Amino acid sequence: MTDPDRATDPDRATHPDGGSPAPAPGRTGAPPRDRALQVETHGLDVIAEAERKGSPRTLFWPWFGANVSVFGLSYGAFALGFGISFRQALLAAVLGIVFSFLLCGLVAVAGKRGSAPTMVLSRAAYGVRGNRLPAALSWTLTVGWETVLVALASLATATVFDRLGWGGGTGTKVVALVVVGALTVAGGVMGFDLIMRLQTVITVVTGVLTLVYVGLVADHVHTGAVTAIPDGSAQEFVGALVFMMTGFGLGWVNAAADYSRYLPRSASGVGVAGWTTFGASLAPLLLTVFGLLLAGSSPQLATAVAADPVGALTTILPTWFLVPFAVVAVLGLVGGAVLDIYSSGLALLSAGLPVPRPLAALVDGVLMIAGSVYIVFFADDFLGPFTGFLTTLGVPVAAWCGIVLADLLLRRRDYDEADLYRPRGRYGDVPALPLLLTLAATALGWGLVTNASADWLTWQGYLLGPFGLGGKDGSWAYANLGVLAALALGFLGTLALGRHRVRAQEAPGAGEVPA
Repeated sequence: MTDPDRATDPDRATHPDGGSPAPAPGRTGAPPRDRALQVETHGLDVIAEAERKGSPRTLFWPWFGANVSVFGLSYGAFALGFGISFRQALLAAVLGIVFSFLLCGLVAVAGKRGSAPTMVLSRAAYGVRGNRLPAALSWTLTVGWETVLVALASLATATVFDRLGWGGGTGTKVVALVVVGALTVAGGVMGFDLIMRLQTVITVVTGVLTLVYVGLVADHVHTGAVTAIPDGSAQEFVGALVFMMTGFGLGWVNAAADYSRYLPRSASGVGVAGWTTFGASLAPLLLTVFGLLLAGSSPQLATAVAADPVGALTTILPTWFLVPFAVVAVLGLVGGAVLDIYSSGLALLSAGLPVPRPLAALVDGVLMIAGSVYIVFFADDFLGPFTGFLTTLGVPVAAWCGIVLADLLLRRRDYDEADLYRPRGRYGDVPALPLLLTLAATALGWGLVTNASADWLTWQGYLLGPFGLGGKDGSWAYANLGVLAALALGFLGTLALGRHRVRAQEAPGAGEVPA
């Protein structure tokens, strides 16, 4: 039978039966260090049984390495910027970080059950071509994140050079952008093997240097000033909580299965969820807590962080540690950007671009560099557009996450590999339910969020008045309830309405089912 989705999945074009490619000699999920690196040829295809290696605990390294960035310190200032106290910000950070990365852990379970990228497994819920909508959304989010991270690494490098008297102007920014961009694109193009090795190095180096940073600036913490910050309202607390969710786990959830897909099907689902959640949450929790202490001790530092989130952290460092700080800042941000560009390439393929995976990553790299140039050389404000970006895309991503998690919960069997690539297979082509739920949840969510700091998003918040929440200027205007509402509607709507569809897909002899 000819694979009707060959144009969507170019890496499968030589496998008309829709099966997995033959395993490449020597490639495994946990590559030996003495084996030569090679460009990963896998795209959207299922990882062959012979190539599935490792154990759930190996997931700690990529997730910790991607989230150990000193950028996490800046979230302390961001959280206090909602007008809440240290204890409220601490609670918002713990709940927002752990819960949002738990969502990643749960989505990662789908990876070991289906051995395919996240945005291919999503086809079980959305249909083979209906899934192009969330795939395009996922691509936009990951390209946005990798752009932000590369821009921040470039700005931080320029700030360090300026403090050292080595010049921090346009020339430095250009060189930093070229170097950081090249590292990120190289990781994305090379693929899984290089990323796993790179993240292990980043974890060790940045972990050690970050501890040194904390020790050097610990005397800038003044507990009296921190504890004197008054409590904010419940609405402000919810706003900080949602910001933490969208800034951490919800920014990764659409890529959560891209690494667990290399694990054997026999791997523990609890272990996959646990190690993903633990590895991703550990560094952000520690960094955000210390960032809260620093920002709460110095309003001036908190204000500076809003303009240059990473570079501002150098103002309290001794000169001799500036170069090591630049290393830890750049490596940490590159670690996150590499995972993003890898997953954005996969999302672009799933959205329908008929090219090999390395070329898709290269396309994303070009767009990333262009966006970074704008942020570094032309944007006047970072925090406002950044918050608007997170909240606006956080709404439909939360809806997608709720739908996929509910779909996964309803399933009793592993995914049918071949039918993930056949529009006339059991998962259908363009099923109405998940698409309508996504649109409804997104419409609801955008109606309950506001982004006054971004002029192009002032149309949001249109339901705050009709729902009795005070309108766009009321007390709930910046709580961003829409993210939570979209997640809940997607999850509960699929549980209530999607059970029959899943049972029909898993029935004996199920093959061609109506969309």
